[in-house]
Amino acid sequence: MTIKIDYVTRETVTNLKRNISMASAALLTVAVSLTLVGGALLVKRGVERATIQWRGNVELSIFMKPEANAQELEAVNRQLGAMPEVKKFRYVDKAAAYEEFKAIFANEPDLRDSLTVDQVPPSYRVVPKQAEQTKLIGGRFDNTAGVLRVSYAKEEVDALVSVTNFLQIMLWAIALVLLLAASLLILNTIRMAIFARRREVAIMKLVGATNWFIRLPFMFEGMIQGVAGAAMAFGVVWIGRGLIESKIASAHNDIQLFKQFLVTSNDVMGTGIFLLLVGVIVGTAGSLLAVSRFLDV
Repeated sequence: MTIKIDYVTRETVTNLKRNISMASAALLTVAVSLTLVGGALLVKRGVERATIQWRGNVELSIFMKPEANAQELEAVNRQLGAMPEVKKFRYVDKAAAYEEFKAIFANEPDLRDSLTVDQVPPSYRVVPKQAEQTKLIGGRFDNTAGVLRVSYAKEEVDALVSVTNFLQIMLWAIALVLLLAASLLILNTIRMAIFARRREVAIMKLVGATNWFIRLPFMFEGMIQGVAGAAMAFGVVWIGRGLIESKIASAHNDIQLFKQFLVTSNDVMGTGIFLLLVGVIVGTAGSLLAVSRFLDV
């Protein structure tokens, strides 16, 4: 028996209408759980962008003046190499520093485009042998020729990463529980649809309907619930990101630092695609389990 698209669509819509309350509950549960997943992913992306210059256990950065000459750069390089407290260090030239600058301020094109490569300060990223030696190392460069400033932010970054990691774990844990609940709701919705149409299924089997001909509308029903819930989550994440961005853009300077944590539209789009894929998986998994357990074909 040939499977036709109009038949699958008609039967799927009929099943959803018969169990609209259960289907709505499953859809909303998928939406809430995937919104949490999307939030966790975007928080992680924002922290990665804001802490890009502190990767690799860097404890301090020695920013040179953009106009620093070769002799001044070599003097700092030589001094760092001779310090027994320094475990390792690396030089970030203007081109690399400019790429970091563009990545950190990807959401602010006006600021991002306000500087050229020559205007961005190069820097030395330093890893001390012991964390408590950080200030000792940095203090030796406070009045050094060619040095713009010494930045210590590792402790704050570690605290930020620790807090956001905990937040992400909590969001993922809640999301996984809700996704499991959503799968069970989808399963129960389809089970009820199967039970309500058990006589029709028996008749279809008698007239020669194949297993897939009978199963496909029920499986498609679960997939629709998963995709619709994921689409709602995508919309919430997109709108939420826009609201936060506009709030920060219109805020006073005391919270302008948070601009570094804003994610780009491409980040949100990538997260949305991931959410849709998860929605398909959750909906399909719940429906497959339902038809395999409760549909005797």
